[in-house]
Amino acid sequence: MKKSGAALVRFALEQLGIRRTFGIPGVHTTEIYDELNRSETITPTLVAHECGGAFMADAASRTGAEIGTLLIVPAAGVTHAASGIGEAGIDGIPMLIISGGIHSASGHRYQLHEMDQHTLLKPITKGTWRVTSHRDIIPTLYRAYEIATTGEPGPVFVEVPYNISNFLGDVDDMPSWQPPQAPPLPDQAMIEAAAQALAVARRPGIFAGWGAVDAQEALIELAEHLDAPVSTTLQGLSAFPGNHPLHTGMGMGHYAVPAATNAFAQLDCLLAIGTRFSEIPTGSYGITPPANLIHVDINPEVFSANYPARHTLEGDARAIVPALLAAVKAIKADASDTGIRAQIARDKAAYRKEWRDHDSGDRVNPELFFSQLRQILDDDAIVVADDGNHTFLTAELMPILGARNYMSPSDFNAMGYCVPGIIGAKLANPDRQVVGIVGDGALLMTGMELVTAVRERLGVVLFVFNDGELSQISQAQQIPYNQKTCSVLGAVDYEAFARAFGVAYVALSGNGDITDSVKLALEKAGGGVPVLVDVRIDYSKPTRFTKGVVKTNLGRMAGRDKVRVVGRALWRKVRP
Repeated sequence: MKKSGAALVRFALEQLGIRRTFGIPGVHTTEIYDELNRSETITPTLVAHECGGAFMADAASRTGAEIGTLLIVPAAGVTHAASGIGEAGIDGIPMLIISGGIHSASGHRYQLHEMDQHTLLKPITKGTWRVTSHRDIIPTLYRAYEIATTGEPGPVFVEVPYNISNFLGDVDDMPSWQPPQAPPLPDQAMIEAAAQALAVARRPGIFAGWGAVDAQEALIELAEHLDAPVSTTLQGLSAFPGNHPLHTGMGMGHYAVPAATNAFAQLDCLLAIGTRFSEIPTGSYGITPPANLIHVDINPEVFSANYPARHTLEGDARAIVPALLAAVKAIKADASDTGIRAQIARDKAAYRKEWRDHDSGDRVNPELFFSQLRQILDDDAIVVADDGNHTFLTAELMPILGARNYMSPSDFNAMGYCVPGIIGAKLANPDRQVVGIVGDGALLMTGMELVTAVRERLGVVLFVFNDGELSQISQAQQIPYNQKTCSVLGAVDYEAFARAFGVAYVALSGNGDITDSVKLALEKAGGGVPVLVDVRIDYSKPTRFTKGVVKTNLGRMAGRDKVRVVGRALWRKVRP
């Protein structure tokens, strides 16, 4: 039979259960867009910029039932999207990227959008393919999807040349999609050895990353059975409920909140699930795990990469954590009350009080903002943070109560994630509250995507932490250097900004306005209108993360360099 390549792309995506694509059409993809527009199950979504589209696809994958899918033009579309693809790649988020390609049989050089896209994308994807015939399209898309969603998930890229997508070609059949079988568990003896180490430990603890997010029920039972404190990574904040008495917060070293620092101070066994022990969740490698480290991860390359593991269990936490729980219960009865829950509660209360007692002047106190926001939001609300000081304020002060209810850029650390992120999350979860926490600097990067939110009639709420600076960097400059270089922003009229897009605007100027402003914003969003809340935040008190990372990096310096940095800081405080 003869089919256009575009029709074959549509068939494959329908078989894979794709319901939405993100991107901007161009001359190389118009036929594919036309096919998707005729699909009864797929909606192509126009974005303002391919970088925003990639962040939307990432957020849809993190919170929805299907893989986020990009449909973009070659070359410029790919380079624009690369930040979002990189974020998904390093965070282990599945994404299917389809681009057009130059005419593969024209015989001409220097065609429009001609470039080697595959070399560019190789470091940030799990695989790339260039379709060479109509017969290749369906099996290539099936193979790419399988690679993206099995093992450690990640993005994949398929290029469909213009002449194949737009013209008719021969195909032998159009096979249906057959999902792959689930991989087997690790050897039972390895599970039992790890369970034995946990069962005999005097002070066990659990460190949960994004890879543990879908094993929450078994993880809670395991923590309760062991009476073990649970810390999470930044990306894994939703892996364990923030209101559970064994939840301590993000991290575990001196860069973490006191509840985590104290609860993990005397561990003799650590169970780490779905984390690479990368720079951010370890506070710039500022932790010292116990020698009895049990590491569970779907990617064996992470084992002992930064910290030596005594026990390693390769596989999906959704299967391994329940198996580990069963093995622990077969060895050990429920742990008696060690007092750790009461200690965690005291430390959390004291830390909240420390923030509330901080004088924020006429600006909004972060603890009061987050505590009141948490009380007002639904338990299953999705919270999306961008990259910046507000990220760590959210991590330290905003309990996340359900699996996949929190997202932020993590190891790739791409600013500009939040605005597209709330759009992707809301499209994937239209019946749930979705709110974003974004710094004013990050908003300036991708704020134009609010036009997408308005066009799609998405009732999302965007809280803009407005202080006129790139605050995470300015604090990192101010503490050691007593100066701020290229981190002070220009003034922005956010009410005019919102009005330009048709976005509702709410001002939040002081602590007394928090509850009323949040409720008003959610009420407006309930009518299908995006809302921008201008929060005059107080950033004068650094987070534990910021102070801890500065301390760790300073302590790592050679003596001569340390004296130079400290001496320069002291001199500039005397003579700024």
